[in-house]
Amino acid sequence: MLEVKLHDIGEGMTEAVVIHYFVKKGDYVKADQPLVEVQTDKMVAEIPSPAEGTVLDIFVPEGQTIAVGTTLLSLQTEAVGHEQAKEQAAVTVEAEVETESEPVVSEPIGTNESKTKPQRILASPYTRKIAREHGVDLSLVKGTGPAGRITDEDVYRYVQGQQAPQTTQQEQAAQPVAPTVEHEPATVTVTKEETKEETIIPFRGRRKQIAKKMTQSLFTIPHCTHFEEIDVTELIALREELKGHGMNISATAFFIKALSLALKQFPIFNAKLDEENECIRLEKEHHFGIAVDTEDGLIVPVIKNIEKKSLRQIHEEAKALTKKALENQLSLAEMTGGTFTISNVGPLGGSIGATPIINYPEVALVAFHKTKKRPVVMENDEIAVRSMMNLSMSFDHRVADGATAVAFTNYFAKLIENPKLMLMELI
Repeated sequence: MLEVKLHDIGEGMTEAVVIHYFVKKGDYVKADQPLVEVQTDKMVAEIPSPAEGTVLDIFVPEGQTIAVGTTLLSLQTEAVGHEQAKEQAAVTVEAEVETESEPVVSEPIGTNESKTKPQRILASPYTRKIAREHGVDLSLVKGTGPAGRITDEDVYRYVQGQQAPQTTQQEQAAQPVAPTVEHEPATVTVTKEETKEETIIPFRGRRKQIAKKMTQSLFTIPHCTHFEEIDVTELIALREELKGHGMNISATAFFIKALSLALKQFPIFNAKLDEENECIRLEKEHHFGIAVDTEDGLIVPVIKNIEKKSLRQIHEEAKALTKKALENQLSLAEMTGGTFTISNVGPLGGSIGATPIINYPEVALVAFHKTKKRPVVMENDEIAVRSMMNLSMSFDHRVADGATAVAFTNYFAKLIENPKLMLMELI
């Protein structure tokens, strides 16, 4: 018998949530065939079978958080005992079906190919829990989220006999409203002082890991935040001009490239502090983390070697990585190795400033805020309407001083306010 355990997928992970099993007891699997899908604080990953054999037992239910080293399932790998093991597993399954207290989910009718190659189902652990509680087979539910991701509402609609929100206003008024809880799993208690219901959200998984990292950063690094406002009027005009030539380059791509050029002048912000060896290590390569807000929490995919890439390459890669992050499809390599982080919260609206927490062990982070048109006094004392954007830069005060941060953002502002100057830097 061979035990399949949760191993460290990378970056010293300590726990993961079991999302979905691709196999059941009695299934015969081949080496490297996906067995189970788990979610760490950074990514969703599949654990493959280490050998060919029969699934004897599954020890951890879907939706449960487990520590590294926990046994997920067991395999019978002896070829001679294959049929006997399969029979034993089948008997176990039958016995459990008879005593199972939860609703039994029937297998979807399909071809043999669909059984040997299970379809990847995109859904959060809490959505899967809702499906289990209502006896719903997620493979039969049509997802309306990004990339076909199944949401809580999709499951509730399926339970009510709908596959899509196509009801009339009268029907909607007559039907109960499905809860829109997005975290797993919520329980309700009643306080002694009040009759109000209190919703409790479990503090674990990705949210817990984000909290650990933010706490480590804030208590390790003496943060200092510098604020600046930048005139992006000329950049907007240049982007419109490029669109006329069939080139749609995002403002974020310009920001990233300008920051990379600024880091060449001020490499102290593309560094890591090595306290043990009492030195500051300047990184030669510019690997930018891009903060992406997803339904499961903040994810920071990394664009590698910004200093070697064109604006078009940066634009395309940022777009692709953001899409992967929203669909929970990022690999470990796409989320590690960052040397500098940016957060573009401007598109969310309403943000004029912030004090962002540095992505430890990096030494700086820049956040871009909402762009607004407002009257500005120009150098000739004339008043003109300009598009102004605020910037917040947090940096490690052990590594750099405020004057250096001001010089860095001033250089960045010069490139953004006169974007054609970037061409001179790229020649």
